[in-house]
Amino acid sequence: MTPILRLQGITKRFGTLVANDAISLQLAAGEVLALLGENGAGKSTLVSILFGHYVADAGTVEVFGRPLPPGQPKAALAAGIGMVHQHFTLADNLSVLDNVMLGTEPLWQPFSRRAAARQRLLEAARTFGLHVEPDARVGELSVGERQRVEILKALFRGARILILDEPTAVLTPQESESLFATLAQMVARGLGVIFISHKLDEVLRVSDRVAVLRGGRLVAELPARGARKEDLAEAMVGRAVAPAVRRGARPGVTVDAEVPTVATTTARAPSTPAAAAASASGSAAQALPAPEAPWQAAHGDPTAPTLPTLPTICALRGATLRGSGARPLLDGVDLTLRAGEVVAVAGVAGNGQAALAELLCGERALDSGSLLLDGRPLPARPGAVVRAGVARIPEDRHAVGVVGDLPLWENAVLERYASPAFARLGFVKRAAARAHARALVSRYDVRGTEAGGVDTVTRSLSGGNMQKLILGRALMAPAHGGAAAVGAVGAREATAGATTATATATGTSTSTSTSTSTSTATATATATATATATATATAGAAPAAAPSVPRLIVANQPTWGLDVGAVAYVHQQLLDACAAGSAVLLISEDLDEIFALADRIAVMHHGRLTEARPLAQWTLASIGLAMAGGGDHGPSSTPVADGQGAGDSVALPGAMRGTHAP
Repeated sequence: MTPILRLQGITKRFGTLVANDAISLQLAAGEVLALLGENGAGKSTLVSILFGHYVADAGTVEVFGRPLPPGQPKAALAAGIGMVHQHFTLADNLSVLDNVMLGTEPLWQPFSRRAAARQRLLEAARTFGLHVEPDARVGELSVGERQRVEILKALFRGARILILDEPTAVLTPQESESLFATLAQMVARGLGVIFISHKLDEVLRVSDRVAVLRGGRLVAELPARGARKEDLAEAMVGRAVAPAVRRGARPGVTVDAEVPTVATTTARAPSTPAAAAASASGSAAQALPAPEAPWQAAHGDPTAPTLPTLPTICALRGATLRGSGARPLLDGVDLTLRAGEVVAVAGVAGNGQAALAELLCGERALDSGSLLLDGRPLPARPGAVVRAGVARIPEDRHAVGVVGDLPLWENAVLERYASPAFARLGFVKRAAARAHARALVSRYDVRGTEAGGVDTVTRSLSGGNMQKLILGRALMAPAHGGAAAVGAVGAREATAGATTATATATGTSTSTSTSTSTSTATATATATATATATATATAGAAPAAAPSVPRLIVANQPTWGLDVGAVAYVHQQLLDACAAGSAVLLISEDLDEIFALADRIAVMHHGRLTEARPLAQWTLASIGLAMAGGGDHGPSSTPVADGQGAGDSVALPGAMRGTHAP
């Protein structure tokens, strides 16, 4: 079969970095080629060369048997290549319709055929189940809604070769299903698709062939039929990818304001070498119990006596935020976040999740209701929120998470640059800031800094490494005062003896917030956290420094667009922080992620939040109905089994198909 697209020997260098190293691929008509690789593997560079954004240093591109002029996006569009970018290429100040029409009409045309374009856009939106409001300003849309516009923008132009770069990253399962059905129809008519995704279930479902890049090279190319997710993940990162695990048993508890009761339990993972050896050998020898995380102390063994409720870190009561529209952004939201728990908020993009995150991060002020952190009102000032112990992981890492043109070391201290650790008499202590950045890069395995070190321009980092930088900034306390990063929790659990540590964070704003976390260990030790958030300890060393962990972590779409290895890393960091005593609010549109991490789940629809119920009381059907506005349903009669996620085959209500936030 004659290929409609052929890439031969594509090589691209950025200084000493070889982003693409002699890559050769081809695509046939009516074929879906999945392109896999970890963040920084060279996928985006390769498709940018294909679309004309970059010029290859070596190699050629042929489309339908004709050479494609390099570095000319207009030529790529004319040749029938369409691309849905992972990072948006939309004009925020223009409407959805204006963005879709850009470049489709000549400048000298006396009038614009907007009515016809509007009709085509609405028809495409109905066909693909991707609702958009043509007159809405893009700058006012959520991330998920902007992604829909990007997809429609490419499909509007009728491309014959379609490059999809993480197209379903922020779509609901139902929207993804609708997209896949349409793609199947288009492929049947001869359309060729390059499908870039980190969701391996989707890759194996929609693709005919899979190509894997690692370190800029093509390391594997195989048929999708018969391929295993584990093998693909290992090919991507060069090693077996271990899933994130809790430091001990998953709580699986029902927590309410009065008496907590155990709903489900799982076996605790061995937390010491001795315990692991005993478990593996089946020995009857009794190992010393591992130190308990806060939720373990409260809920532990189901046969143990009932202990007090987990301490409340943050509480919202009747929280209401009014926007410019008739409907409030948040409508009387009640939510309690407790130490040692992950509470997940699910929902279709644009239903108030962004407003909830902005409220907790100090970017919005309540119109009515209350917001308390450790029993005190939380001021609507980002600086005060950070000083009070709130770690912020924003939804859009590029637009909000970092300042791309600043060097890495400045972004590493951006939220604390005026603190005594990094400033004196109004001047930044560059040596301290740079030392902190170097420690962060080492501890959180931030790659892409080999040439420039901490002076590397932040925008040059891949998405996964940029997210590691944001995680480190949020979770890693300054070195002064002996504070340790949250990753040290692994070392505390592996030690023997007993020690009690207290960490206090004081705000310097209108209100002062003091937080104390106490952890028990079994010996004093010196701990070193590794890049995968595990640690080792040496018994008999000097007492370990007091661990400093956030009181509250607001993680808004923390793994959007990340590869399987980076996703596992981010998940492990959140679970480690949770085990160390932090309250974690996970806002995600990825149901696999929610089912993997959450202890309790709430669903947001039109600014209203359901009750946060234990994981075991939700099924995909019930969570889907709630996402579609089906009401605050009672506990499910079919609990989710441990390990069941959004990828499992579960019937979903028809009401969810094409769900959108108007």
